[in-house]
Amino acid sequence: MKQAKPCLESYLVYLADFRQLSPHSVAASRRDIKKFIASLTPDLSANLADVNSDHVRSFLRQQSSQGLAAKTVARYRSSLVNFFDFLQQAPNCPVNNNPVSLVNAPKIGRKLPEVLDVDNVFKLLSIPENTALERRDKALLELFYSSGLRLSELSRLQWCDINIPEGLVRLLGKGQKTRVVPVGAAALKALLNWKNECQVMNQDSIDWVFVSNRGSRLKPRSIQARVKYWAQQQGLWQRVYPHLLRHSFASHVLESSGDLRAVQDMLGHVDLSTTQIYTHLNFQHLAEVYDRAHPRARKALKAIKSNSEDAADKRFL
Repeated sequence: MKQAKPCLESYLVYLADFRQLSPHSVAASRRDIKKFIASLTPDLSANLADVNSDHVRSFLRQQSSQGLAAKTVARYRSSLVNFFDFLQQAPNCPVNNNPVSLVNAPKIGRKLPEVLDVDNVFKLLSIPENTALERRDKALLELFYSSGLRLSELSRLQWCDINIPEGLVRLLGKGQKTRVVPVGAAALKALLNWKNECQVMNQDSIDWVFVSNRGSRLKPRSIQARVKYWAQQQGLWQRVYPHLLRHSFASHVLESSGDLRAVQDMLGHVDLSTTQIYTHLNFQHLAEVYDRAHPRARKALKAIKSNSEDAADKRFL
């Protein structure tokens, strides 16, 4: 009998200990798979080897009919295909095949990421440095944009990870993978202006780069709030959030250099296709500039914005 609950617990241990996924990713997998198991009849949940593609297809169709986005349904399928792949190899709950592999993933329209233009980035970063917290926030925002960090990476950054003389920062990203990324001169200057005060304020045994006014590590929610606060203070109408600065970093570097592989390495993307979304974004930007500026342009901006990803591939790459 390949009962669902112990098999799921074994899989979650595998994700956390062997794959070294973040607690957030492990929890998301747990929720997705538990929802599928709850949809099964008792006899199927008692013996996962009897689950077939029709059961999976019915579950995904039900999620779609409840109004969930195609991206969410695709995530459910991804969680299940990985789970059953594990079960095929697990000694305590093996199954003969992966029923999810016979079920097609829903088609997902790739949404282009939002970015701030260079003028608005500079406006956001032009904050005063009259107090310790303003110097902290200046360093935080400069580093976000300078090096394209993820929110979780910035929150857990320690001073030993930053090589100021060399202008480099070492980051521990998804899957516990380490990468080294350059840090710009403006960010290095802001970090130096903040470092001494930070080390005086820090009440923790770990030498965190960004701490609260109470001396504890600055948590992701607090960082999000500070980014939003400064966007409002600087009069930006666009919604500004940490990942927007990462998108802006990637888009601006790619636009200037054209080096997709370098941007992939700096962002810590495993798959180049994840980074290629920024080529589509830059194509759209160039097309819009052309349509506004060229005296004999005939394309409407609306038409350009509605171009498919395939069309962007053919015209840009």
